[in-house]
Amino acid sequence: MRHLIPALLAAAAIAAAPAATAREKLAPEDQLAKLLEGRVAGEPQDCISLSTARSSQIIEKTAIVYKVGSTYWVNRPKGGAESLDDDDILVTKTTGSQLCSIDAVELRDRTSHMYAGFVSLGQFVPYKRVKGE
Repeated sequence: MRHLIPALLAAAAIAAAPAATAREKLAPEDQLAKLLEGRVAGEPQDCISLSTARSSQIIEKTAIVYKVGSTYWVNRPKGGAESLDDDDILVTKTTGSQLCSIDAVELRDRTSHMYAGFVSLGQFVPYKRVKGE
């Protein structure tokens, strides 16, 4: 019995740990706002260069953010945004070196690699850091 009590206490602590350390997941628009904090939107563009894009991030059911240098290019798809899942893989097929608002991006499940949908891209809005005065 003496060994059972510490074991029960340890099990209870382990069971409670995820609840105590789990962070609340932000709503998609709040995630995007947090990512763009301290940045200012520029003029929307129809295309961005894929060769200079270092990374991309999906904001669930909302947008795709491409990082080019220190600029974040936000694309809010014209169609299919509800298919965007932050755990999907973007499959981009272009005919040139640019990704444009007339292109579609296929979504694949990260685990099974099965087709998960597609989005029709919209314009790309650049967000740059605000320079200190």
